[in-house]
Amino acid sequence: MTTAMPPSHEALKVPEVMTALRLSRSKVYDLIRSKQLASFTSGRARRIPVDAVRKYMQNRIEETD
Repeated sequence: MTTAMPPSHEALKVPEVMTALRLSRSKVYDLIRSKQLASFTSGRARRIPVDAVRKYMQNRIEETD
């Protein structure tokens, strides 16, 4: 299975996470606010580590099993 995440990036922009997870902008920010998706800021830019996206997906898979 291939992912929509660029393989060379370590941290993604919110729109890239939206595309990768097929979620709305508000849902991504809800996940960040609820600490389900780790993120950090660099200046005014919000970034989400690729590992955080993978961890979120793994947690969701485990919840459904």
